[in-house]
Amino acid sequence: MSENHQVLLLDFTDRAACRAAFDGAAHLPGLHQSAIVERLADGTLDFRAGQVRGAGAPTVGAGVAGGLAGLPGGPLGVLLGWAAGTALGTAAEARRDQEGGAGLIVLSEEVDEGHSMLVLDITEASPAPADDLAARHGVTLRRLPAAELAERVKAARRAAE
Repeated sequence: MSENHQVLLLDFTDRAACRAAFDGAAHLPGLHQSAIVERLADGTLDFRAGQVRGAGAPTVGAGVAGGLAGLPGGPLGVLLGWAAGTALGTAAEARRDQEGGAGLIVLSEEVDEGHSMLVLDITEASPAPADDLAARHGVTLRRLPAAELAERVKAARRAAE
């Protein structure tokens, strides 16, 4: 089966079960990001937990590459190259985090009062591992193509402008 970039949504009525599924999802193959979104009884949203696999890697990698590129310039070249690379890597991570946050905001309208939603950004080679996670926790899993969520985020941005 070919790989599929999906956003997986698991709806929970039990906070503890949602947190347990969040912890279990950390080991899913192809997982990029995960988050828990809760809608409290008064209707307010709470973004309980989140993790990004490989957080910091773009910043470190770009810093190292910049430092290596600056080698011909001596110690000052290495320092300037490292600083420039780190700045670019940080900007790339900030953009990724901003897009992820926008996606959670758009998805938050689907969280009912008193419920928690586990949101997984994943590239699946097979649906079996995520299906097994949902079955272990007794919840229904809904798949949303990542491209569809990206379009919904763009539409929300256009509507807000």
